[in-house]
Amino acid sequence: MSMTEKEIKEREKRRRKLKIKRNRQIRIMRYTLIAGIMALCAGVAILVSSLGRSSRKALPVQVAAETDLNWLEEGSQLLSEMETVPIIKTREHVPVIGAIYGMHVYCTGWSRFFADNSYCMAPAGNYITAIRATLSNQPQDMTGTIIYKVNLSGFGWLDWTEDGGTAGAEDTGSPLEAVCMRLTGELSEYYNILYSVLQDNSWSDWVENGEEAGVTGAGKRVDGIRISVVIKTAGQLSYAGNIDPNKPMVALTYDDGPAKNVTPRILKLLEENGGRATFFMVGTQVEKSMDLVRQMSVQGCEVANHTYNHKMMNKIDPVELKRQLELTNQVISDACGISPILMRPCGGARTAAGMEAVGAISMPAIMWSIDTLDWKTRNAESTIQAVRENVKDGDIILMHDLYSTSADASEVIIPELIAQGYQLVTVSELASYRGGMLPGAIYYGFWPD
Repeated sequence: MSMTEKEIKEREKRRRKLKIKRNRQIRIMRYTLIAGIMALCAGVAILVSSLGRSSRKALPVQVAAETDLNWLEEGSQLLSEMETVPIIKTREHVPVIGAIYGMHVYCTGWSRFFADNSYCMAPAGNYITAIRATLSNQPQDMTGTIIYKVNLSGFGWLDWTEDGGTAGAEDTGSPLEAVCMRLTGELSEYYNILYSVLQDNSWSDWVENGEEAGVTGAGKRVDGIRISVVIKTAGQLSYAGNIDPNKPMVALTYDDGPAKNVTPRILKLLEENGGRATFFMVGTQVEKSMDLVRQMSVQGCEVANHTYNHKMMNKIDPVELKRQLELTNQVISDACGISPILMRPCGGARTAAGMEAVGAISMPAIMWSIDTLDWKTRNAESTIQAVRENVKDGDIILMHDLYSTSADASEVIIPELIAQGYQLVTVSELASYRGGMLPGAIYYGFWPD
């Protein structure tokens, strides 16, 4: 090759480097501008929200909810068309991310995926032979992934598996005995991963960042697992679901929806006040409002099961009940990618055979400790009083997101409970530091010892 050809190649290489550098500088300038605009918009949104709370009647809540949902959809579309904007990597600005995980059950196969801090449990009487996990909402410019390994009975600790891979065995009857997980790269600098396992009908204490969860060499199998990824906070302990178990908490629950004229108002109120709720949904209603189910999941609310056609447990046989629950799990999963792990018996009706069917598909039954009777009174003040006069730490509060009066009541209940020091958490979050849940069991609340 002649010297002239080499010079040409070197010149082309330098030109490409300069172009890459120039493009990078342009992107940085653009990202900086976008970050400034986003910060300005956030400040305006906070100001508007503050003014809206002080003079709520000036803007109908329904209109505000619809506007925000439209903005969210447009923003998601815009971001999908742009290159990823680098985040400001300080602990005050890292986004909330979560674990998504599933299990392989002996002689049954793989489950659907479950949301961060959900109760991923084998059906009553069965056990787990493998797990897989990934992350949701991970910043694309933040290095690292989730890795995990399991102790498989008869085989010991297996090799580390990463991001969505299978840890364990699909083709053997050997159960898991223990689990170990951690994050890598920059993820490990900004987040902790916490996890707990179900052994001998009892949930283990939370462990984190490479510690072992579960007892090995004692013939004990893992029948369930919970995983939660939380932001590290200097000088403070990390808690699953980013909740503080030392502070009072209650679970607001809404049945029979979603409903397009009510549920968006409740979701907006929860978002404004930093709270979450659990929605026990009817399958036929889900099919009408898939977008609302996705919004619930985005906001960290819990999606839960209330049968497909609102069938009473004591009015149908166990086979039909199981079909109703599985069909609803499917349509909810189709809507948001997450499968429910909780069911609520319609009307509170229960039978022994029905509860066996519930346990056979890994679900606990969630009742309530405060019945507002909002479906009966259709009176906001009556609903508010039912909560005010009875609420205490650990309660599960029953309402319905079918009636505008229930949304009216929520406008008062949600900020009032937070002002009183309550954390508004999901049912699974409420249970996570109060003994946990088991498939086929019935729960009315999770009160402190």
